[in-house]
Amino acid sequence: MTTDWPAFQSAFLKTLTERQYVHQITDAEGLDGCLRSGVQSAYIGFDCTAPSLHVGNLVSIMMLRHFQKAGHRPIVLLGGGTTKVGDPSGKDKSRQMLDEGSIASNMASIRRVFERFLSFGDGPSDAILVNNADWLDGLSYIDFLRDIGPHFTVNRMLTFDSVQLRLEREQPLSFIEFNYMILQAYDFLELSRRANCSLQMGGSDQWGNIVNGMELCRRHAGKQVFGLTTPLITTADGGKMGKTADGAVWLNADALTPYDYWQFWRNTQDADVGRFLRLFTELPIEEIERLEALEGQEINDAKIILANAATALCHGPEAQANAARTAEQTFAQRGQGDNLPEVILSKAETEAGLTLVDLLLKAEFAKSKGEARRLIAQGGARIENEKITDIEFQISDDDLREKGSLKLSSGKKKHARIVVR
Repeated sequence: MTTDWPAFQSAFLKTLTERQYVHQITDAEGLDGCLRSGVQSAYIGFDCTAPSLHVGNLVSIMMLRHFQKAGHRPIVLLGGGTTKVGDPSGKDKSRQMLDEGSIASNMASIRRVFERFLSFGDGPSDAILVNNADWLDGLSYIDFLRDIGPHFTVNRMLTFDSVQLRLEREQPLSFIEFNYMILQAYDFLELSRRANCSLQMGGSDQWGNIVNGMELCRRHAGKQVFGLTTPLITTADGGKMGKTADGAVWLNADALTPYDYWQFWRNTQDADVGRFLRLFTELPIEEIERLEALEGQEINDAKIILANAATALCHGPEAQANAARTAEQTFAQRGQGDNLPEVILSKAETEAGLTLVDLLLKAEFAKSKGEARRLIAQGGARIENEKITDIEFQISDDDLREKGSLKLSSGKKKHARIVVR
């Protein structure tokens, strides 16, 4: 990774280097000059493998946002075509193949998140959203091989990290996955033609694919284009960004509540606060430097500011305010909170009788009865902030009816509201 970048003149590259987004640039001075010559277009691709993107995609989304704020046009490329193949980058086994109905459903769900971060429209710097199935689905295989194939060598393709990872681990790499890098390169060529796109951005694991696309644009169309990647974002303890013990941190509210999203940022490790404020908020650098210098209990104030800013960007100011208020009620005031995740019980369930073990499973605070029992025995389960250590503890139907709801907790960070409907 290069850290000694030239003194950039373009607003976009100034912002990215100042906020520590940049890992590699194919031609730093050339790109800087290109960005100063007028409005440019840049794209990042997102395959539709799930109904929601996750925090691991957020650096890319924020880069598109900064690109637009610098006066340029961001292009969101959804992989309606490439998702049918599956990107092998960073994977040691093949992705599950999705049918077209699942891909279309995922795409419709994913596209909603971009409306929070980008402004779409017909203006010169308004974002556009495209689907690579528009050009990939209609390709003639023989014509594609004859037209595009000569620009790629198997020798070079075998050196790419996505291929080497599988070979080193003796995991199969299917022919269809081997073709993914060619399809991604073709995306760049098509967008340079259709949208005058001059820049592809992505994570560092996409470097080989991006360079392939640049070379295809140069060889096939005689056009100079650029590539830029971000470093792999890991947490201070070496963990993968956006992965928790409970799974991925999703960006769609129907996949992860705004409250849980807020809590994810609030629980940031001390050593990560400054870096995450740079990457995932738009606070001024001077303010970030002040916040990251805080020590002891005061660093928690910076974490709350991080959680508020990140949640407002992703879910809007109202959802952020509700999440912050619920956290305050839950932790500072030890109340239930207005917007805790709910566990809905039926009248029949409560009348039949439920144990604390049952509730922990329903709230997904434990993955098995054995895990739930261990949690209780170790003092990690609470009802209404009262520790329960009896693994046979029964939830009373009368208690639920009298109170209307009960607060269920696992440790200090997981909370839910039990209600009967």
